[in-house]
Amino acid sequence: MTEQTQNADVYRISRVIGNNFVCTVDDGGKEVILRGLGIGFKKHAGDLIPAHQVEKIYDLRDPEKSSRLRDLLADVPPEFLDVSTEIIETAENCIGRRLSENIYITLTDHICFAVERMRSGVRYPNHLLWEITNFYPAEFAIGKKALDIIEAKLGFRLPQDEAGFIALHIVNAEIDGKMADMVLITEVIGKITSVVQDYYGVTLDEQSLDYGRFITHLKFLGQRITQNRYVADDDSEFQSMIVQRYQQDYQCAEKIRAQLRESFSVQLPAEEMTFLTIHLHRLALSMGITDQKE
Repeated sequence: MTEQTQNADVYRISRVIGNNFVCTVDDGGKEVILRGLGIGFKKHAGDLIPAHQVEKIYDLRDPEKSSRLRDLLADVPPEFLDVSTEIIETAENCIGRRLSENIYITLTDHICFAVERMRSGVRYPNHLLWEITNFYPAEFAIGKKALDIIEAKLGFRLPQDEAGFIALHIVNAEIDGKMADMVLITEVIGKITSVVQDYYGVTLDEQSLDYGRFITHLKFLGQRITQNRYVADDDSEFQSMIVQRYQQDYQCAEKIRAQLRESFSVQLPAEEMTFLTIHLHRLALSMGITDQKE
């Protein structure tokens, strides 16, 4: 999602979503959403809004996502989008990159339901909280900040489990996937790290740079698994060289492939096995398991 600069002196309303949200049409004929305190109150299509009253412009490039956000805003209090926007902007500042615009929809919807569950006294445990905490520490830290933002803006202190769910939404927006896929990816990472620790007989150092790089590789491997779109590399000579040179690490990759086949009915192709072996070797080097340089 892009945030437009307010060059115009006024905006003409194309439709009113609520008291604080309206739509206008940009110079390219695309409808965008404007947010501002009371800008939609007693307003109608065709009315003008001074630019200085507009606090933020939501310009979703995908028309379908823009339509879904409009529909969501018609059903939820506007402060929920304000809260999710602050969380998203905090996340983007922390990780230094833009997130998929779809998070404005999914995170707003999630926070709305989380608060509703708390009001109703319903607890929804996060069974992946340990994995999220250990595999996505940066995003989990943002999730904990999000709990503070939600409490300050909405007056509800959500449980730690919700910091994990919010972290998953952020990770999902980083790779621009589906939330259900993100749950599967996290489970895949959990299976792989378990195999690695058992095979090498070590406890992985979750604070090390090499561990972070390994988890990043697994995150995108998991994404390719969910999309069934694997890396393309037909260099069989290079693959054979990796297998022969890093036999110990390749055997670990074989155990990982067997585990993924058993648990998720996934068959890693040779190309993925090659790159997985390389990452395993780098991890083994950093842990002092091997002294065989690359």
